Amino acid sequence: MQKTILSIDCGTQSLRAILFSLEGELLGIEKIPFEPYVSPKPGWAEQDPEIYWDTLKTACTKLKQAQPQHFEHIVGVGVTTIRNSMINIDKNGKPLRPLIVWLDQRKAKPVYKPWFGMKLVLRVIGMQDSLKKAQREGKSNWIKQNQPKIWEKTHKYLQVSGFLNYRLTGKFRDSLASQIGHIPFDYKKQNWGNRKKLFNFTTKIYPIEKDKLPTLVLPGGIIGKVSSKASNVTGLPEGLPVIACGSDKGCGTLGMGVLDEKMANLSFGTTATIQTTSKKYREPIKFMPSYPAAISGLFNPEIEIFRGFWMISWFKNQFAQKEVKLAKEQGIVPEKLLNKFLVKTPPGSMGLIVQPYWSPGLSQPSAKGAIIGFGDVHEKAHVYRAIIEGLAFALLEGKGKIEKVTKTKIQKLTVSGGGSQSDEICQIAADIFNLSISRGKTAEASGLGAAIITAFGTGNYKSIEDAMAKMVHYKSEFHPNIENVKIYNQLYKKVYKKMYKKLKRFYKRIRKITGYPE
Repeated sequence: MQKTILSIDCGTQSLRAILFSLEGELLGIEKIPFEPYVSPKPGWAEQDPEIYWDTLKTACTKLKQAQPQHFEHIVGVGVTTIRNSMINIDKNGKPLRPLIVWLDQRKAKPVYKPWFGMKLVLRVIGMQDSLKKAQREGKSNWIKQNQPKIWEKTHKYLQVSGFLNYRLTGKFRDSLASQIGHIPFDYKKQNWGNRKKLFNFTTKIYPIEKDKLPTLVLPGGIIGKVSSKASNVTGLPEGLPVIACGSDKGCGTLGMGVLDEKMANLSFGTTATIQTTSKKYREPIKFMPSYPAAISGLFNPEIEIFRGFWMISWFKNQFAQKEVKLAKEQGIVPEKLLNKFLVKTPPGSMGLIVQPYWSPGLSQPSAKGAIIGFGDVHEKAHVYRAIIEGLAFALLEGKGKIEKVTKTKIQKLTVSGGGSQSDEICQIAADIFNLSISRGKTAEASGLGAAIITAFGTGNYKSIEDAMAKMVHYKSEFHPNIENVKIYNQLYKKVYKKMYKKLKRFYKRIRKITGYPE
């Protein structure tokens, strides 16, 4: 009998049920796509939480039909999902309103008013503006202010992972490593924040009642067991253990074998990130926390490019309708045709440079996206390549910030996420980083990470490190092209790195004149 692990990986645009062997081999997968969100108002992004549960049921049912011989030998289930997308649940486990997806841009009114002495302290340490911005991003604050009756009825306020864990087990529990978002979590202590502590600001800017939060379980611990009710609709055996895993990015880093600060994983997903693993709490951007890793007690210092490879979707919608239509006729994904743009255009996109700051962040509070260097030679192929290069430049900038706080040079890179399936994109990244990049044997790095934790949590390995050693495998390696490295190095240092500083004052004027962004 070959034991198998089931990973549930719920992303922004699809849910995947994936069967892995204890050696990390992908045995079967069912992917159910869905629209990422609806926008009742400009800038809003909402989703019906039941879509996640319905797609989980469908994916499991289809997987059981397609892989009965592997499905019947499942020894554990692990759930990994998108981050910072919270669901209001009533006492009966029913969602009270649409989930506010992490892409949402609505703003709450500030809720924290520091006393005079604290104001001075915050001003001195440079935290005053960061705190204002952070609490306005808190969707719990917005719900309290605009839908108080919903908040009053809220029994639990859960991540998508917590919601799916509840539906599977009937328990309001979630992995400690999944608690990433605008919530009262103490990232340094890796637990819910203590309101009584003077400098525990997450409890002040996201004042969520503790009884509305789930019970936290260490990665590898047991959330609960598949209930009879869940078994009937998913086909999973009743009593099957559900193991606490972590966020999709954290599980992806684990699934690519990143165990220390000398390695980092590039995630080419809807949000693009560069993330490493550390024994110590580090803040690559001041006041931006280091997230809990999927290995208990460790941290994932990270730099994220908000809406990262979402920009490919943006490009397709705005410029590549012809390629999308042609791909549909040929029965292939549009990205396969878009990759040809990368082959036919030179490094540096004939001087076209993109800075993908499509949304402001803590270190670039005035940021807007920029595309500079247009000339009459440029076609949409150049725009596409410039977007890919710009995302890699932004991640390279993130690498420098991580290395600065860890005081450790990143010597090896891995790559995961949808964009990593393009050889051309991986090669561009290798050239820009001037480092060799390893791509996993499976594209499902987050699912593999969840499987590794579940294999450990069900007692099939003595440690997560042991499970990683047996389950992580690499397929391809991309080495930098020296000639391309020279071009990118100059563009990065002499142009890209100077863009934000030069354009910042214009971004502020644009915002003041147009009122956008809010």
